Amino acid sequence: MSRELSLCQAILALFFTLFYNSQGYFIPKGSVGIGFNGYFTLTNTTKHAYGQAFEREPFSIKNSSTGLTTSFSINFFFSIVPEHKQQGSHGMAFVISPTRDLPGASSDQYLGIFNETNNGKASNNVIAIELDIHKDEEFGDIDDNHVGININGLRSVNSSSAGYYDDKNGKFHNLSLISGKVMRLSIVYSQPDQQLNVTLFPSEMSVPPQKPLLSLNRDLSPYLLEKMYLGFTASTGSVGAIHYMIGWFISGEVDYPTLELGRLPTLPPYPKKASNRTRTVLAVCLTVSVIVACVASWIGFVFYMRHKKVKEVLEEWEIQYGPHRFAYKELFNATKGFKEKQLLGKGGFGQVYKGTLPGSDAEIAVKRTSHGSRQGMSEFLAEISTIGRLRHPNLVRLLGYCRHKENLYLVYDYMPNGSLDKYLNRNENQERLTWEQRFKIIKDVASALLYLHQEWVQVIIHRDIKPANVLLDHEMNARLGDFGLAKMYDQGFDPETSKVAGTFGYIAPEFLRAGRATTSTDVYAFGMVMLEVVCGRRLIERRAPENEEVLVDWILELWENEKLLDATEESIRQEHNRGQIELVLKLGVLCSHQAASVRPAMSAVMRILSGVSQLPDNLLDVIRAEKFKGWPETSMEVLLDVNSLSTLAFTDSFVSHGR
Repeated sequence: MSRELSLCQAILALFFTLFYNSQGYFIPKGSVGIGFNGYFTLTNTTKHAYGQAFEREPFSIKNSSTGLTTSFSINFFFSIVPEHKQQGSHGMAFVISPTRDLPGASSDQYLGIFNETNNGKASNNVIAIELDIHKDEEFGDIDDNHVGININGLRSVNSSSAGYYDDKNGKFHNLSLISGKVMRLSIVYSQPDQQLNVTLFPSEMSVPPQKPLLSLNRDLSPYLLEKMYLGFTASTGSVGAIHYMIGWFISGEVDYPTLELGRLPTLPPYPKKASNRTRTVLAVCLTVSVIVACVASWIGFVFYMRHKKVKEVLEEWEIQYGPHRFAYKELFNATKGFKEKQLLGKGGFGQVYKGTLPGSDAEIAVKRTSHGSRQGMSEFLAEISTIGRLRHPNLVRLLGYCRHKENLYLVYDYMPNGSLDKYLNRNENQERLTWEQRFKIIKDVASALLYLHQEWVQVIIHRDIKPANVLLDHEMNARLGDFGLAKMYDQGFDPETSKVAGTFGYIAPEFLRAGRATTSTDVYAFGMVMLEVVCGRRLIERRAPENEEVLVDWILELWENEKLLDATEESIRQEHNRGQIELVLKLGVLCSHQAASVRPAMSAVMRILSGVSQLPDNLLDVIRAEKFKGWPETSMEVLLDVNSLSTLAFTDSFVSHGR
């Protein structure tokens, strides 16, 4: 029992360390901590306490030239688990503050934002959206289950009972803030309309209702400074409540994002205090368990010594990365004994087998590598330490792992349509992708890379972007996989130099020269993949005419001769989306430019693919000009009109994590 508790504590400590220290983008204060399943909590079971968590860096919320607040949208997921089913106190709030914390804040009715002396002062420069679960007469609260817009104080300028409007019939549906269920709050401010909309709705709904719960027609500029800190607060009173902050999404524009979250968590009830009788029962059970464990350990030790079999000890890395371990027998049965007919593929990484989990229809892919191989072990740990904690619809989901004797096993969701690689050959009998499918695949991979580079807690460099590592599910959605060569480093820090790794043809020139992988080296490989997808051929074709052997050089030659579409695969050459095809070809050439400084960041790539930004008219001159190889890293970003406000952030344990 004590060993299990120690393991749980180690896992929770790991989550805490990863969330706060490795990236450090939230500064905790007060009762902030880690709760069930590693989820971020603003309060615990302590009464009359408050918690604050603000981002480390300020958010540029005003246009420096006009002095006006820019448009923005905030979406976050939360849950409040009360001590009593029908009562909780006091609530939580999303806060825009001029400082990184709120000194002198009080608990109870002040929600960890204000206190008795500064509540209501115009000099506060604080805007908060409160989720209030206690009716306070002194602030004019409408009830004990409402959402309010507060400016510089706890008396709401507009408030409404918690709920949402049905898009079909306009009917209002009540929501209980203390139901313990995960909900989503959308906060959208439009500067042109000078309107702040707040919408509350169940997390199962992927799209916000059209009619907001609250609207405030007011220019927020007079209340805010040029740079503000974003964060969350919560407080308790005489009645307890645990306030979970599960994940959040920020955009520097008016945005109503659609999020595919997968399965949302069911949070446990509020912990109950154990009675003396319960403590006695637990003590007896613990004693019996220790005795049984000792006897079982002795029997196991004797059995081991007699049979001299390879035992599976709990290694140090399993304490950090091993909460989802499969039994070997389970994987053996799922893959029908790892038979040859279940084999999906093999290579230097090992073998991949198809399987079906016993007792369900869930199809899985099991990658087997050798425990004794130094490279196999390092790639195995790289996979668990990166993709094992990531949640994104365009990343292959790691379900768990297993270690048996000399072999290591990684278990993934099965991708029935295999890898993108098989769709890019010249086989006449091979199914051809439509342009819509190709463009969707490109955007899916771009979305995954944007998440890895800029939206998760740490920067993740994949280092092996290629068609063989892009897998397609049953609906032909693309998912990026194989993180065996991935590297992580903290936001704002340069990656360390390491040995060159990857696949020939997709390795950026500067990586070969200096051995330093960056997000830009991933962009280079992604550019190559874009060109392959559009052209339906390999990067180098030895049988092609001399001027067509190297794909990038051939495309650039056609572009200069105004025959760019001649590079596309014949099956899509007659498609109606010729402008879109040209755009992707040009963007692919830009991303795979020899000079790292010319390549755009994935945020810019995603905006171009989404039609938000456009390529510069003189792009061909930019690509050809040797002098641009010495540009500073921001030069292409300036050309592409990058909006510095746009950013995406999630907590470490969120269903789709990161920043």
